[in-house]
Amino acid sequence: MKQSFLARAAGAAALALMAATAGAQQPAYPDKPLRILVGASPGGGTDILARVLADKFAQVLKQPVTVENRPGASNTIAGELTARAAADGSTLLLATNTAQAVAPHILKLKYDPLKDLQPIGLVAVMPNVLVVSASSPYKSVKDLVAAMSAKPGGFKYASSGIGSTQHVGGEAFNLATGMKSIHVPYKGSSQAHVDIIGGEVDMMFDSTSSAMGQIKAGKFRALAVSAPQRSPELPDVPTLAEQGIKGADVSTWYGLYVTAGTPRHAVERLNAELVRTLKLSDVQTRIKALGGEPGTLTGEAFAAMNRQEFDHYGQLVRDANIKAE
Repeated sequence: MKQSFLARAAGAAALALMAATAGAQQPAYPDKPLRILVGASPGGGTDILARVLADKFAQVLKQPVTVENRPGASNTIAGELTARAAADGSTLLLATNTAQAVAPHILKLKYDPLKDLQPIGLVAVMPNVLVVSASSPYKSVKDLVAAMSAKPGGFKYASSGIGSTQHVGGEAFNLATGMKSIHVPYKGSSQAHVDIIGGEVDMMFDSTSSAMGQIKAGKFRALAVSAPQRSPELPDVPTLAEQGIKGADVSTWYGLYVTAGTPRHAVERLNAELVRTLKLSDVQTRIKALGGEPGTLTGEAFAAMNRQEFDHYGQLVRDANIKAE
């Protein structure tokens, strides 16, 4: 019995030594500055959330974390740069369903967003909101649809780019109402806002994270929330369904990714820090102020959601016959 105990003790010691050696051999993460790529212009919802994450990550990871804006091509420029970056965890991507689920069905991409990017977790979900200029004569969706009916093809809606959720939201609205409005793509929501306010474009199906500032500043009038329920931040704005428009709900979600092939320990560290960050009261308050809800999915659960959304939007793109313009 004594010999057996000694053998077991020796075996346990050997295992402990092996574990300690493996831990010593595993490189520290991160060991250099990080960057978070954003496929949209400064000032929009994606940019705002990326800067919140950059600030919180830098505090605990003890490395500088910068945000780089690479707008254009429906947010996919940033996606491609991340996919082609060194798989060392130093390049992160804050992406939306625009690049991860919609654009791949419209644009010819040089990377596969489902294979070349490693999902870390869902950051936030924001309903889209139908907005017009505060100086617009339209006070409701009914007013807008009546005007569109009286002037077929005479209305324009803005988006942050071809294949964006704003683009898909506009086409879903066209399908649901039988109207035909003209799509005007921009390189980000902030540029589109200028023309909405100036009256160059009639309306936009923007994310609440992007539009909320203009709504609260009195420059946008919100006509409808494109979600099953009203937004807590816009309690007086009815949903599309409440105004008789069914099947046109489109929301925007934001997820954190890293280059595929990044070492597991780095992915696990990022996952843990994202979960920790999203539980912070000030971060939750910031996300809710933008009209959204903090994400709760990480790892495989988030990857599965991404795949489901990819299929869902693929069908919508086909139904609406959305093409690259």
